[in-house]
Parts: sequence; structure tokens; C-alpha cells
Amino acid sequence: MPGEVHGYPLPAWMWDDTVLVAATALLRRYHDATVDFRPARARWRLAAHEPAEVVCHNDFAPYNLVFRGRALAGAIDFDTASPGPRARDLAYLAYRLVPLTAPQNPDAPVTPEAERARRLALLCATYGPPAEPGAVAAAVPERLEELRALTLARGRDGGPPELTAHAAIYAADARYARARRGS
Repeated sequence: MPGEVHGYPLPAWMWDDTVLVAATALLRRYHDATVDFRPARARWRLAAHEPAEVVCHNDFAPYNLVFRGRALAGAIDFDTASPGPRARDLAYLAYRLVPLTAPQNPDAPVTPEAERARRLALLCATYGPPAEPGAVAAAVPERLEELRALTLARGRDGGPPELTAHAAIYAADARYARARRGS
């Protein structure tokens, strides 16, 4: 797919509402296209999660989005896709693009709480039903804890040493997300 994929640190324009809206709309179209996709004897790299409403991308984030200029052209890197609830993918997109990260996370700008709430509401309104800000935010800690465990396992299996640092960031962000929710 022609275009550019941006890594961290992300360009400043990546935090524009237009990017959040375009990414969320693309995720919705992808989810809707997978509602009835359940091939016989499918083998997924990652475990399925219930309820299996759609095939989750499981890594729908800025670093897997292709842009032509500032226009979103598509998504890549479907190797970890597996059945799961819509909120699972929405939680990770919100974590990365709202952002719902701890203030010390090096991958995201420090974002005031009111702006986070506004952007999370925009993400959910763009996605449409059944997306709801409370449910999406509530899914973030569990998603990050699973990602932390997966990242640590990859590190033990010969992955690059920086995976340990990534796992620590996921753990800190999961604690922060849980504390924000008061649970």
C-alpha cells in the first residue's frame, strides 16, 4: 500500500481530531466487514476473546496506519488478528490516539483530562453503537495487561531487549488507567 507509516515520536498533526475520526471510521468499517467471518478450522496467532463479535485487529494503532500526506489510506499488520469484542480494539485505539496513557508515557503528549474525555467521546461517537466511553475506558487496563504479558513472553523468546521497557510502560499505563476509573 503506497504511503507512509509513522513511528514514535509521532508527528504533531497525528493528534488532530481528523486523524482520530478517520482511524475510528476505518476501524468501524473493518469490524463491520468481519462480523460473519469465521473460517472453519481457523488458527489465530492470538487467542480469541469473548464475546467474539468481530475479528479484532489487536494492534490498531498509529504505527500500523498508512498515510498519504495527512490523509489516512489504510491499515497494515494484521498478523495478530483474532475474534473478540469490538471494545477490545476500540480500547487499544483509544489508548494510543486519545491518548489514554499515563503522563510519563514517552509515546504520547501530556493531555489534560477534559481533552481526553472529549476525544474519547469523539472516538465513540464516530464509531457509533455499541461504543460507549465508559466501556471503552474500562477495557484499557485488561488489554494493556495482556499486551504486557505478550511483550514479556516475546522478550523471553529472543525478542529485542527493549521489549522489557515496553512491558514496563504497558504496566504503568494499565495502573494509571485503572486508577483513573477508581477500580
